[in-house]
Amino acid sequence: MSTTDEVMSKHLQDHFSEYTYDMFMMNMSSELEEMDLFSEWVEILNKKNLYTFEAIRSAAQKTEIDLTRQNGEKVHIINLSSYNYLGFSYHPEVIAAAQEAVGKYGLGASSSPVISGTYSIHKQLEQALEKFFGLPDRGVSLFTAGYSVNLGAISAFIKPGNYVIMDEASHMSIIEGAKLSGGEILYFKHNNMDHLEELLKKTCDGFTRVLICMEGVYSGDGDYGNVKGVVKLAKQYGAYTLVDEAHSALIAGENGRGVCEEQGVLEDVDLYVMTFSKAFGGVGGGVYGKKSIINYMNWYAKCRMFSCALDPAVTGGMTKVVELAGSEIGMARRNKLKSNASYFRKLLSGKVNLGECDSWVVIVNFGNESKTLQLNDYLQKTGLDTSIIQFPAVPKGEARIRMFITSEHSEEQLNKAADIILKAADKFDFLKK
Repeated sequence: MSTTDEVMSKHLQDHFSEYTYDMFMMNMSSELEEMDLFSEWVEILNKKNLYTFEAIRSAAQKTEIDLTRQNGEKVHIINLSSYNYLGFSYHPEVIAAAQEAVGKYGLGASSSPVISGTYSIHKQLEQALEKFFGLPDRGVSLFTAGYSVNLGAISAFIKPGNYVIMDEASHMSIIEGAKLSGGEILYFKHNNMDHLEELLKKTCDGFTRVLICMEGVYSGDGDYGNVKGVVKLAKQYGAYTLVDEAHSALIAGENGRGVCEEQGVLEDVDLYVMTFSKAFGGVGGGVYGKKSIINYMNWYAKCRMFSCALDPAVTGGMTKVVELAGSEIGMARRNKLKSNASYFRKLLSGKVNLGECDSWVVIVNFGNESKTLQLNDYLQKTGLDTSIIQFPAVPKGEARIRMFITSEHSEEQLNKAADIILKAADKFDFLKK
């Protein structure tokens, strides 16, 4: 190790709780020893029994589950860390459809969708989604990862000399898709339409392509995006829109068509992005848009062109999910999810800082990121698994617990989860005064 890395190692030993995995992405060291420092940090946390990440699940992502932590410790938890919002990942009809598909098509597609990887089951999923959203002259482009959808869609749609204007709270996949495109990137303040309009006035000249990117529900804040406001400005200035409905597709809106439907602008959005690992309960993602755009994207989204197509089992399962989402079962689960989220927020309201969240992503702000490791360890050992994020994923001093409510949680489970949160808030000093 260099002298610099030895000093950093000593600091790591003495101040291990101040570090997060994100910090090792910022080139703490110019040498390869940076990787050793990360491994050392994980080893320290394991020795101190504080490493809560990558705990091994024993079964499907149900509302309660057994975990095995990295040090071998076993805990039984209420699961508020999974995006399985409607419980479809383990629905018996979904599992049966996946089993049927793998029996017919085999394990994998074994090729890019553009070459020989497109099966009839892929077309069935595309057609099911087109029927579910119900707009004329629209198509779907399928991707093997939700993250890849924004990478591929933005980099195919935008070229150098164009602009990407995104909400400052946008997901990393949107940011990296914009960087990959080579276009100029601008950010507008979160849900601030006045600031967005300022940027549009500077960039929209009637010739240059401008794409506005935002989310339906922001997973870091748990609040809704102002899709209607963005669409109105996009129309006024001749810009295009991309709405990432990762955390709202199949959930928001009367028919589960997302925040775009709920705010009355579904037919006006150019690129509707969905992630199959959330309410769909699978993996992958897709873009819903005009067929002319979809045809182009199928060829020019490089992470689609040069990736193997979706595996048949997941594709078959998700085709059944779309069917269920459009049925009375889907309606009932959407209503139960929203009721559960409202119930859970009421249990915590006035006692902890919930921010502005009003969705099924419930946020509790605890502030100081130095509490993160001990807090997450406490929650897990006490019987609650959540998703904790801190700087640089969120602004410094605004660390937060994220909890993903599902339609399948019982009131008893939510009561217990809220009780654990309030005890943690008392112990770690983030109860509202």
